[in-house]
Amino acid sequence: MDFLTVSPLLAIAAFAAGVLNAIAGGGSFLTFPALVFAGVPPITANATSALAVSPGYFGSTLGFKPELRALPRERLVREMLICAVGGVAGALLLLVTPARLFSGIVPWLLLFATVLFAAGPGIARRAQAAAPHGPATVRWQEPALLAVAVYGGYFNGGLGILLMALYTVAGEARLNTVNALKNLNSLVLSWLSVAAFVIAGAIAWQPGLLMMVAATAGGFMGARWSKRLPVAWVRGGVIVTGLVMSAVFFYRNAA
Repeated sequence: MDFLTVSPLLAIAAFAAGVLNAIAGGGSFLTFPALVFAGVPPITANATSALAVSPGYFGSTLGFKPELRALPRERLVREMLICAVGGVAGALLLLVTPARLFSGIVPWLLLFATVLFAAGPGIARRAQAAAPHGPATVRWQEPALLAVAVYGGYFNGGLGILLMALYTVAGEARLNTVNALKNLNSLVLSWLSVAAFVIAGAIAWQPGLLMMVAATAGGFMGARWSKRLPVAWVRGGVIVTGLVMSAVFFYRNAA
């Protein structure tokens, strides 16, 4: 499909994704399907979608600088290294996945991310109630963080919810600290996975750059609109979108 023909669709999808990510998350439910519907192969679409939403992590991380400065530098460096390794590993795993196999698992990934997004608040509440109080120190935290980072490098949907659930279950009782770590580690693993996609030539640059600009603008506006829009309505819209996109991709595979 001609780029000029699909560019309005891609720009609108990316702008809306930026707004969603700023308010409630779930932007990848728009960017990835839009790229596929525009004719971009699924693996390239996944890599390009990751590029499109990546700038938003930087601004989110800057917003939690005080919380990050309060944490031990050694911990931050260790976790960033884990996420760097996991993000690159996930990206490489995506790049060696046969295109037909990835197309087959895409609807399942979308459905998993949608269910995870819908269950996110409940997961957080249960994890908070079950977790010990104080900073997270459990032994399984770092292996679990590596596994989540691999998932995030492979497919970005639901990454933030997984990270927040991980830190909460591991015993981090301070919500702002959980958000700070989630944003920092999302930034590291996403940017490095995107770097791997760039080196491998897996990015569709024309739509990718257009969507990156549009998503950044959407993130800026979303931050302003977040005070006016009911988060519950936005979350409901994201869940419906995710379910519809999952159904569409299941239908495409069955056709």
